[in-house]
Parts: sequence; structure tokens; C-alpha cells
Amino acid sequence: MSDAGVHRSAVLLFSLGQAHAVEVFKYLGPKEVQKISLAMAAINNLSHEEIDKVISQFREECQARASIGASDEYLRNVLVEALGPDKAANLLDRIMQGNDHSGIESLKWMDPSSASDLIRNEHPQIIATILVHLDPDLASSILAYFPERLRNEVLIRTATLEGVQPQALRELNDVLTQLLSGSDRLKKSAAGGVGMTAEILNFMGNTVEASALNYIREYDPELAQRIQDKMFVFENLLEVDDRSIQTILREVQTDSLVVALKGTSTELKEKIFRNMSQRAAEMLRDDLEAKGPVKLSEVEAEQKEILKVVRKLADDGQIVLGSKGGDEGLVE
Repeated sequence: MSDAGVHRSAVLLFSLGQAHAVEVFKYLGPKEVQKISLAMAAINNLSHEEIDKVISQFREECQARASIGASDEYLRNVLVEALGPDKAANLLDRIMQGNDHSGIESLKWMDPSSASDLIRNEHPQIIATILVHLDPDLASSILAYFPERLRNEVLIRTATLEGVQPQALRELNDVLTQLLSGSDRLKKSAAGGVGMTAEILNFMGNTVEASALNYIREYDPELAQRIQDKMFVFENLLEVDDRSIQTILREVQTDSLVVALKGTSTELKEKIFRNMSQRAAEMLRDDLEAKGPVKLSEVEAEQKEILKVVRKLADDGQIVLGSKGGDEGLVE
């Protein structure tokens, strides 16, 4: 959800009143609740014109979508035709049975430190099974609280995990006491593997990433290479086509971009400038020159935020990516 979308959502919820806002929040995930709550807290005064505008936009969007619906059978046929039976089955399992992992859902609401404390004493295989059901950025944040050896052991098991059988989920539920919930309706969960491990590492600092890959490389050099091939880091934006870069830039705040570009290659900076209007590029150049030294951890943090936008756009089919996926210091 873009910053503008978050603000509009906050305004809309204010206009609905407390009781209705509570009901809406029940259907949102942890990230959406956090973003919209922060936006609501930041609102001081709302004019009638702004409220009317947001409500009108909301009404128009609802009317535009009201006549569009899809039965389960229609959705299944479309996905099978587009993705093939195997990929379609995995995606449909996630869509139709998304509420089966109530324990996982509750874990998503915990802060990473608390979640880490809850599972860190379990076997690395159990931890890996849990983490592959979380969003990669949350899994990465939880892993950051683990000792290095445990973190690397978990990542190896994440990379080699091909799926989770229903019985395994039920046993895991017993061990972790409500953390996971099994279901007779569950099919084998399409979680884990090289792709998921690469996504998790994408959200970790360079030092942790290098340590983990070196550890995995000692265990299985081919596995480490397959993970590395799947990773996508900020500098890989050089491989993204110009049209996609322009789409990304429309979704990124200038202040964030200025920090993220600190210390990047000249080639990447020029690629960004080339995909902006001449005036916007000149202003960005001036901002970069005026910006003083920035901590490397801050640069990496902004790059990760932009990469979240990039991955979201790629998942939505709006852009096409190339491929590949915190030290403290100052970056000139």
C-alpha cells in the first residue's frame, strides 16, 4: 500500500467512526494495522473537503469493483490456465485455506524479539518450519536475534525444506502449544526452499548475509550458489529495464532515495537520473551532494525499504526484475 493509500485509509477510518473502524481493523493484517494506525496518529486536523474527497474516491472504487466477482471454480480455471496445475494448486491452497495457520497469524503480531525468544530453543528444523510461513522481512528480523551458528543452521534447513506435511504441522502444534494449528483439510504446504531463503537473506545486513552464505557453502556449495542466484540486492537495479525503473521511482519517496543511493555505484546513480525528468534529476543530484555522510546501517535500511516496494511491484506484475539478492560506518 502506498503512502497516499495509507493516508486515505486513515482518513476513511476516522470518518467511519470508532465502532466501524474497529470492525475494519479485524480484517487487516499486522502490517496494515501498524501503518494505518501510525497514519491516524499523525493526523491533526481534517477539513470537510478532504474527508468528502476520500469518501468519494472510496465510493467510486467500490462501484467500479462491485460488478466484478469470481467464483472459486472460475478462479481455479484461470489460475490453472495461466500457471499450470502445480503452481495453481499451491496458490489456491494459500488463498482458500489462508486462515488455517492461526498460530502463525498470532506470531505475526508479536515483535521480532519476543517471537525470537519464543522459538529460539526449539530444534533448528522446527524453527525453519515456522519461519517459512512468515513474511521474509519478519523472518529475517527474528533470525537477527539468534546466535550466528543457530541462525546459519536454520537457514540451511530453510533452504532444503521442500514442504510441510499436515501431520508435521499437527505435531508442531502440539510442541509449540497453539503456535501452529493443523487441519485435515491442509495439503502439503508449499513453503521453504531456495527462493524463500534468498528472500530472507535479502532483508539481512551484508555481514550476516555473507556469514550465512559462507556457512551454507561449506555445507553444500551448489546450494549456496542456487540461493545467491535467487537473491536480489539494491545494486541489481542496474539489471532492471528503464520502464520498470520509472514505475519504481513513482512509488519511492525522494528522501528515501537520497539516502539509499549513498555509496552506490556511479552506474546505478546514472541509471536512476536517466529515468527521471531533467529537473527532477538535477534536484536529486543537488540533494545527494548536499547530504552529508550517512551511516551504512541507515543506507541499508532505506535500500531494504525500497526493495520491499520493488518486490511488491514485481509480485503484482507491474515490473520485471533481473536477478540476485549492518555494518556500522559512514558512506560518503
